[in-house]
Amino acid sequence: MGPKTAKVYETIRARLASGEYAPGDKMPSERTLSEELSIGRTALRQVLARLLAEGALEVRGRSSYRVPGAVSVDKPEGLEPWIIHGERDLYDNRWVKLQLWDVEPPGVERFEHHVVKLHHVAVTAVLDDQDRVLMMWRYRFVPQQWGWELPGGIVDEGEAPAATALREVVEETGWRPKSVEHIVTYQPMVGMVDSPHEIFVGHGAEKVGDPTDLEEAGHIEWVPLADITGLMARGELMGSGTLVALLHILASRGKQGVTAAH
Repeated sequence: MGPKTAKVYETIRARLASGEYAPGDKMPSERTLSEELSIGRTALRQVLARLLAEGALEVRGRSSYRVPGAVSVDKPEGLEPWIIHGERDLYDNRWVKLQLWDVEPPGVERFEHHVVKLHHVAVTAVLDDQDRVLMMWRYRFVPQQWGWELPGGIVDEGEAPAATALREVVEETGWRPKSVEHIVTYQPMVGMVDSPHEIFVGHGAEKVGDPTDLEEAGHIEWVPLADITGLMARGELMGSGTLVALLHILASRGKQGVTAAH
């Protein structure tokens, strides 16, 4: 991409990240985008093709682009949540809090349930223009295993998760993403553990130095996306955040391939 197409790419990416183009929305026509962004139709199609390849857009028909994420299922109604009568701490330090909650499910006798509270976390998959993802080969002593991970870490108090995502990539790899886009927030063990995980995808990166977090940094490599399913089959992808981010990317691209085939 030349400077003009790269700028248009970043502009559309920013609109998608901000929600200006929301999930399920039909994108403006090529003519409208071409005029609004002062770019030729041929160059614009290069930008749109890259966004399609990244799963940021999907195509309907020959040239009707939409933002993925529209759903047809409705939320069920008339169901009652559990009643929480109280909670008490059993153990608490800077890393983990263990509690007992007095809970009452609908139609069930109340009981005490263990709850573990961990930190708020941000994880980022950074992609380059060669369909590679920035990963680290690390040893985790709890499972006593080596494996590939995405950069990520704890969201500091008062810090925006997107800022954490950027900061952790730089600290752990020495690369700085040009932009990050929030994909999903999820809980890795929803039945007992409270630890919100924010997943981001970054696009493009520049080398800004060596990793500064020596405890977290491992061997750093740009891993081809084509290798991800094989690494998964070998059990070498570590952590739910890594799996969720990479599965999102593969699913988005797979969906695009199915859509284009139709």
